[in-house]
Amino acid sequence: MHTGLRRSAAATVLALSVSLTAVDGAGAADAPTAAGAPSAGAGPYVDVEYFPEPTGGGARTSVPADSPHTQPDGATATDPQKRTAAASEDGEVVPLAETGPTADRLDVTIVGDGYTAAEQDDFLEDARAKWDEVTDIDPYKSYEGLFNVWAVKAVSEDSGVTGDPTRDVVRNTALGSYFWCGDTERLICVDLDRTKAYADRAPATDLVIVVSNSAKYGGAGYSGLAADYGYDGVSTLSSDNDRSTLIAAHEMAHSIGLLADEYQYEGYGDYPYPEPAHPNASTLTADEMARQRTKWASWLGETDPSGGVVGTFEGADYYEYGVYRPTENSIMRSLNTDRFNLPGREAMIAGFYRSANALTPLRNTATRATRFTRLSVELADLGAAKGLSRPQLRWYVDGREARHARGRTSVLPAALGVPADRRTHKVTATVVDTTTAVRSHAVRNLTSNSATWTIGR
Repeated sequence: MHTGLRRSAAATVLALSVSLTAVDGAGAADAPTAAGAPSAGAGPYVDVEYFPEPTGGGARTSVPADSPHTQPDGATATDPQKRTAAASEDGEVVPLAETGPTADRLDVTIVGDGYTAAEQDDFLEDARAKWDEVTDIDPYKSYEGLFNVWAVKAVSEDSGVTGDPTRDVVRNTALGSYFWCGDTERLICVDLDRTKAYADRAPATDLVIVVSNSAKYGGAGYSGLAADYGYDGVSTLSSDNDRSTLIAAHEMAHSIGLLADEYQYEGYGDYPYPEPAHPNASTLTADEMARQRTKWASWLGETDPSGGVVGTFEGADYYEYGVYRPTENSIMRSLNTDRFNLPGREAMIAGFYRSANALTPLRNTATRATRFTRLSVELADLGAAKGLSRPQLRWYVDGREARHARGRTSVLPAALGVPADRRTHKVTATVVDTTTAVRSHAVRNLTSNSATWTIGR
């Protein structure tokens, strides 16, 4: 896993989480518990984002990290025979998309909640459907080949989710999913420690999606979890509500693209901080941005997939004034669209490549090769013919390209032009994504992955 890169990204998200808790009155440590519901215990509170309406903007609050509805270990069935059958599946990992080594991929782990032992096939079907819906959205669609996706079965005693269909309904489930978290009907919370216990079964986990067995609209996004849980974030969503998929697409964008929310809260007033680090929020006007050639200056005036043109629109990062977003609307502002704006899309591509590699060497680069040792690489399937990505594979001998070998995934150093002069030479395979969705030189550099071998005598 790309631990250093991912920890750096997570630290940025964690800093955002801490600052929000400090400024958001709804995120105070004494966040309310749903009326009539059991207390969630004395555990810590964590920052979450949720979407009260399926086509509206988001909101943030703090909620307990545990759940009053989590079943105890081993309580998945009361009948001994059923318990044995359930135990055989509980925690089982099923690969939904295994596109390459975990070290070279962004690994998403999907855990089900509210599925009994008899409903685990339903969970797998729902998990596949939800991931397919996420990857119908660009840029996830174009870079699906940089993801591994693991489904982890969590066997619940009861089918369904607490708070569905009404507030008084309580179900005994593996992760304790429940509506009416923090006295908010559409906010689905889970027990984070139990979620981690299941997510840790997967070969690697960078992001977690909890699919809760319900047709009722709802979900949430937990951020700033890396220090305690080892992965960047957790998204919760309803299994059988198509609008809930956008919650996961939005929440993952915080962790992957380090994107800010583009909505604002009434009454928050002027932005009180220096220039934000997020690539889709700025204190600069369009003219200032253009003069300084920073942030999304290269996209200003371009027609945007979310509608309209890229500019600077006041109101972003929760504040009403003095901070700007790139477009009137986008998926980071409201769930009435599934479109990322152009600067957001570029930031997502940067995030994909911070956490994944499009090129994997099939021969150990630490082992010296000869002129007649076959060097092979595997490329991620990025669907270049139909998507945004445009990967190009090139080979170099001592820094000079062997143009005749472009696109080949297996070569002999001698055929590349490595001379028989008893000297040491370097052969490098490089894949560069030439997508037009990237204009920043810094992001373009991130899209380049290389492998270099030493060719000896």
